[in-house]
Amino acid sequence: MRRLFIPLLFACLSHAAHADEVQVAVAANFTAPAKLLAAAFEKDSGHTAQLSFGATGKFYAQIRNGAPFEVLLSADDTTPARLAQEGAAVAGSRYTYAVGRLVLWSAKPGYVDEQGAVLQKGDFKHLAIANPKLAPYGAAAVEALTALKLLEIVQAKFVQGENIAQTHQFVASGNAELGFVALSQVMQDGRIASGSAWIVPAGLHQAIRQDAVLLEKGRGKPAAAAWLKYLKGDKAKGIIKSFGYES
Repeated sequence: MRRLFIPLLFACLSHAAHADEVQVAVAANFTAPAKLLAAAFEKDSGHTAQLSFGATGKFYAQIRNGAPFEVLLSADDTTPARLAQEGAAVAGSRYTYAVGRLVLWSAKPGYVDEQGAVLQKGDFKHLAIANPKLAPYGAAAVEALTALKLLEIVQAKFVQGENIAQTHQFVASGNAELGFVALSQVMQDGRIASGSAWIVPAGLHQAIRQDAVLLEKGRGKPAAAAWLKYLKGDKAKGIIKSFGYES
């Protein structure tokens, strides 16, 4: 028994000695899958991912001002590219980890129809939307409304969230009858978990390509490199797809 225990002990000590921590800035729409991924990542690699959630636009400002983030999981593909161009991210490390889907959602069952005609009826007082200047999902919502020629009609009813998490909260709490949120926020086990929803056709807005990038503070950090590699694996892809993202 002792002969088996000693090698096992050394293996555990070696694993612990190489365990590290990575500081990850995560776009708010990716909150639920990121938490599951972090738990799986720690179990499989021994490394720990410390997650911070928020609007991509705010993360950009914080990173440029020296925030200690080592990896950014953005809600768009332009912010990581801009950071790399400006020298705040490692060139060549950027890749798309998910393609998001926009959904018009209400916490009330039957309130939003499957064609989104509720927008044209206009019999609602508040329409929640993320700040389009900071949140890519908010920008996509504005694009979709513009394509539908409804922006000027419904704009006066906007309730604007700082990020997509706050926008979702407006709708979930009933402070807004409906709102544009990320499909990942309302999907569970491949279906809409509650309320009613219209998945906005992808052709109504630019693709919401969400890119990951290694930031300069993560250069040479084993946990940061391991986290980015882990997101490309089959297990991670399965978790990501289960929340309605496309690859």
